[in-house]
Amino acid sequence: MNNDNPTSLISGRCTLVGAGPGDPELLTIKAVKAIQAATVLLVDDLVNDQIVQAYARPGARIVHVGKRGGCKSTPQAFIERMMVLAAREGENVVRLKGGDPFIFGRGGEEVEHLRANGIPVEIINGITSGLAAVTSLG
Repeated sequence: MNNDNPTSLISGRCTLVGAGPGDPELLTIKAVKAIQAATVLLVDDLVNDQIVQAYARPGARIVHVGKRGGCKSTPQAFIERMMVLAAREGENVVRLKGGDPFIFGRGGEEVEHLRANGIPVEIINGITSGLAAVTSLG
């Protein structure tokens, strides 16, 4: 654990939010509330732009931290550092991920890193594309 900045001095927090399979209407109410409350949004490439446009608060800092196979990606260590630094600055950070944070989303690594640095973290699961695809086919 990093003791340079004890938890009692950290005023920010971080929430890992699953944005679901892309349809803004498939977000959970809890996910929408978290996005609306965020002062910093770290947005995955797989998140539909309409979600950020519809629900991000005016003035929120939006940082696209894309990861796609075969394309230039934001290094995971950089994303984790950004989350910790923003939370230590008192920001309400949302790490907005496509699908669910724990299905191919490296959410476990991010939670471990945040907790190891004394950052309060909440997880809001999203509807996975596997479930949504089957449902949409009827």
